[in-house]
Amino acid sequence: MIENASALFNRITHGVYVIAVANGSEQNAFTAAWVMQVSFAPPMIAFSINHGHYSYKLLQASGACTVNVLGQDHLAIAVHFGRSGVKKKMSTYRWQAGKTVAPVLSDSLAYFDCKLSHTTDAGDHKIAVCEVIDAAELNTGWPLLYSQTDNMDGSSNLYKS
Repeated sequence: MIENASALFNRITHGVYVIAVANGSEQNAFTAAWVMQVSFAPPMIAFSINHGHYSYKLLQASGACTVNVLGQDHLAIAVHFGRSGVKKKMSTYRWQAGKTVAPVLSDSLAYFDCKLSHTTDAGDHKIAVCEVIDAAELNTGWPLLYSQTDNMDGSSNLYKS
């Protein structure tokens, strides 16, 4: 067993993102911190997603998503989209159309509009590997780092001691 696992894993540097998905009129978004670039040609991004969540079902059905980069003043956005079971979760913030069916968070620093390439198992999550088909900077600022969110997601309770 790893002693103090939560604190040690917080030493891995990564940002905080909102992943948005849609299938027809159904839309959802969730907060993610496990996101990374995985290829230059073609440009690809991978992220971790809980395969039991509603967003995963929409991602599988539509094959598209956006990865929206949050800024340091977006902790409230991260908390909002980190909650499960919120009715009309998307109505609280402004969205715009991207090239895929997935919505783009207007307040984000930047976005990556993606089509799903494939998923693979990763413990209690899936890794979604996506090809970036469009991307743009929307607002200026510094990205929010996961280590700056304290225990926003309650992850420290998930490590077995």
